[in-house]
Formats: sequence, C-alpha cells, structure tokens
Amino acid sequence: MMPGPLPVAPLRVVLRTLRRSADLEWWRVPALIAVLLAAAAAGVVGPLAIGAVVDRARASDVAADARLVWILGAVMAAAVVVGAVLGAVGVVASSALCERTLAVIRERMVEAAFALPQERVEAAGTGDLVARAGDDVAEVSDAVPRVVPALVGALFTIVVTVVGMTAIDPWYGLATLVIVPLHVFAVRRYLRTAPQVYAAERAAMSERAQHLLEALRGIGTVRAYGLQGPLGARVAKASWQVVRWTMRARGIQNVFFARLNGAEYAGMAALLVTGFVLVSTGLGTLGGATAAILLFIRLFGPINQLLFVVDDLQSALASLGRMIGVIDAAADAPEPTVSAAPSEGGTAAPAGDGTVDTDGWRMTGVSYAYADGPEVVRDVTLEVAPGETVALVGASGAGKSTLAAIAAGIHHPSRGDVARPPAVALVTQEVHVFDGSLRENLTLAAPDADDVALRAALEAVGGDGILARLPEGLAEPVGASGTVLLAAEAQQVALARVLLKDPGAVVLDEATAEAGSADAGVLDAAADAAVRGRTALVIAHRLSQAARADRVVLMDAGRVVEAGSHAELVARGGRYARLWEAWRAAPGDAGA
Repeated sequence: MMPGPLPVAPLRVVLRTLRRSADLEWWRVPALIAVLLAAAAAGVVGPLAIGAVVDRARASDVAADARLVWILGAVMAAAVVVGAVLGAVGVVASSALCERTLAVIRERMVEAAFALPQERVEAAGTGDLVARAGDDVAEVSDAVPRVVPALVGALFTIVVTVVGMTAIDPWYGLATLVIVPLHVFAVRRYLRTAPQVYAAERAAMSERAQHLLEALRGIGTVRAYGLQGPLGARVAKASWQVVRWTMRARGIQNVFFARLNGAEYAGMAALLVTGFVLVSTGLGTLGGATAAILLFIRLFGPINQLLFVVDDLQSALASLGRMIGVIDAAADAPEPTVSAAPSEGGTAAPAGDGTVDTDGWRMTGVSYAYADGPEVVRDVTLEVAPGETVALVGASGAGKSTLAAIAAGIHHPSRGDVARPPAVALVTQEVHVFDGSLRENLTLAAPDADDVALRAALEAVGGDGILARLPEGLAEPVGASGTVLLAAEAQQVALARVLLKDPGAVVLDEATAEAGSADAGVLDAAADAAVRGRTALVIAHRLSQAARADRVVLMDAGRVVEAGSHAELVARGGRYARLWEAWRAAPGDAGA
C-alpha cells in the first residue's frame, strides 16, 4: 500500500495536460487571436486621436481643426464600439474554450477517482480525494472567470499598446521598459514563495476535510463515547492551520500589490521626463507626448489586472496540480482486470498480483500488511472452485475481511499470487443508498433493466416488502433526501443489485451483518439468492450462513487453521465444532 496523500502534478505536467485537453478546440485558436488583436488595436485609436487633436489645436485654421475634431471624434466612437464588441466576443470565446478544457479535466479526474484502487484512496485518506473533487474543482471554476479575461485581454492590449507608443517615438517605447525590471522583480519575489504557500494552504484544507469527514461519518460513535471534545479540538487545530496559511498568503499578496504600484509611479515618471525632453528639444510634439501618456495610463488596468490575477492563477494552478495528480495516480495504478458489479465499498479491481485465468479463486502463499503494520493475513493458500460457495469464519480481527478484499481485488497481497474470476461483485456491510429514486438505485447495476426485472430482483432477495411500504414504489425518492430505508432494506437493495448485474462471482463481506434477529432469516435467504449459481466467498456473520456453504474455512490471526465442509468440521470436534456448539447454545441471534 502506498502511504500518504495522492500526488500533486508538477507545473510542466499541468501545462501539458491543459494543452492536450484543449486540442479538440485547436481550430478556434487562430480566429480567437485575430479577434483579440483587433480589439486591442481598436483601443489604441482613442489616445492617438487625442494626441492628434492636441497638435492641431496649435494650428491657425480653426475651421479645419473643428472638422478634424468631429472626424476624430467619430473615429474614436467607432473604435470604442468595435473594441468593446470584439473584446466581448474574444473574452466570451476564450472563456468558453477554457471552460470546455476544464470540463474535460474535471471529467477525467472523476473517471480517474473511480479507477483508483480502493487501498490507494484509503491510504491517502478519503478527505484528500473529497477536497480535490470539491474545494479544488471549485477553486479552479471560480478562478476561470477572473483569470481568463485578464490574461486574454491584457496580453494583447499590452503588446499592441507598446507597439503604438514605439510608433509615436521609439524613446517612449524605451521609457516604458523601465517598468519591466520592476515587474519582473515583483513577480519573481512573489513566485518564490506564493506557490509553496498555496500548495500548503490546499493541503491544509484537505487535512481539515479529512477530519471533518471522519467525525461526521462516525457521528453515532462520537456521541456514544462523548468524543465531541477531542474530535472538535482536532478539527479546530486543522482549521487554524488553514487560517495560518491563508493569512500568510494574504500578506504575500499585499507586498506584491505594493511593488506593482511602485512600478506604475516609476513608469509614469520616466514617460513624463522623456516627453519633456523630446518636446523641449523639438524632437517630439506635445500631442505625441499626450498620446504616449494616455496609452501608458491605459496600460495600468491591463498590466495590474494581469499581475493581480497571478495570485488567482497560482491558486488555480495549485488546485489543477492536485486535480491532475489524481489522473496521474490512476494512470500509474495497475490495470483493472475486469469491470465488476458495483460494490458497496468500492469497485472491484485492479489486479496486477495475479492473472485472470480461472472461473474460481486461487490464492497461493498470500500475505498482506497495512502500510508499515504487521501482517494481518499470513501465508494463506485457498482455492474456491467454480460454482462453489466458501464461508470464511473466525473471530474479529482474524483477517477475514482483508482476505475478502484481496479476493475482490481491492487490496493487493504483499506476498503471494492471486488468480480471480473475470467478474467479481463485492457487497460489504457498509451498504449505501444513493439520493434518488429506488429505481435509480437499482439501475446503477443494470441501466437497461425494466421495471419488471427490478421488481423480480427485489422479490428474489425478499425485498418485495420495500415496494409495498413505499407509496410511490420504484419511483419513491430514497436516501438522505428521501425516504430512509431500514438497515435490512438497504442490504436487500445491495443484494438485488448483484442479481441485476449478474456477475460470475461474488464476495459477501458480512453483507447481512446489520440484521437483527427478526431480519436474520430474511437476509440469510437474500444472501443465498445472491450467491446461487455463482462462485462465492462469504464472510459469515452467523454460523447458520456457514452451515449452508459448500465449504467452511476458519481463520485465526491471519492464518487458515481449519477447512472442510460444515459436517466434516463438526464431526472433527476441533475449534470450529466448539464455535458451533457455543453459537447454538447462545440465546437469540449469536455471531461467530
């Protein structure tokens, strides 16, 4: 298992991914550039026209001057309209291009998140993935409307304006360059610290999300054991860590903006001195100096806008790096052996530890350890023949669920080989009912199934009572925002999904564990329906389930200590036989 958070893609990978994601729209780029250049050129007309008016004001032909003013006024008005229209078209088109590119990356990230091995997600902490899919996607989506107009408008405006100033007189173009080293200094100092601060801020948000998610998921346990104080302190500590990094980022921003203002003052002073020298020596005109100053003032907005969004851009790039890191993590993961039936704890997965060459399971010398901990499965060799049902029993912590996860492909053994069926469904006791109708919850496993098939699947697992209880039947909204299904009903829905998906093999990891004594018989029958005709590995919560299996495997401390049919193990008088007698003697519904 790979410990630690999911990777963050470096800048070169982010830029490469952005370029590749935008390749589908490449044909729009030349037209977009032409529109933006035309819009920037229209913006230069006004200052140049005002400069011409100033020069003509010194002439004696008042009538000619009046005509020129009207002509230049009309040209300026037309330029404003044309520039506004073309600028709006350019910004909208470029924003749309960026939004489509971002949509492609978001979709790829979601697909990658589902493709990640569950053990990789668990090692990183689900809060990390949730923060990337939530906070980081929101950060990039919010930044696009601010960054894209600034970038596409400012870059073209700056280039065209500097060219216009140089056309008036090369000295004005040279004087403008005085701001370049000041801006370079400001940006370099900013980039020296800002990216690391933003990355740390996003990481702190992920840690906060992880603590919040853990507390909310275990809210029942938190209340039962009075853990509100310790967990609240942990969340508060993580939240203050976010505050510290956020305040540090704001401080870096303020220093950056102060340096930008200093560059503006220096640039204006350089142009005023240059204009004074040129006009006083007769090498330039007052109108030319006026036009140059107006053009430079016109640069204030685009330059500052461009540099201001460096802040947003850095934050967005940090979030993009985290999003694309998920894509890279999925690309580096072992290829999945099959697409399995939707599991209640993840997808059935990637193998890389064995080959799919059997309709049953074959595990040889399998061992597994979580992260740097001790081995929880030790040198297990187990074969499940096609069509056979094998029940795993043992005390809590014996390694049953870990072995089931290895069988389903969720975990990969630290040592040993695994061959598994080409289609495996996993149902755990942590079943999930999605927000939506009951029909939508069932068709997740079989999108093309009609209502007749859905009802038949529910009836097969004893869930016809669900339909009778819900006023709208299959159309009834269920889940957190609808009718809440009982624990046993949620398990029946999960088992009905298995029937609808119809995989060749199924792993039931205490899939009926939530049933009380009143529901035990119903859910045992539902589990029997789910495994009938399939190769099955069942983690038995009740020994009554084990008794109906073809073979029983007793585990202890991660090892297989007994194996055989129920009758054979009872007759042998060993550890399983003692468990069986104790279970039969226990009042009510006993567990293994």
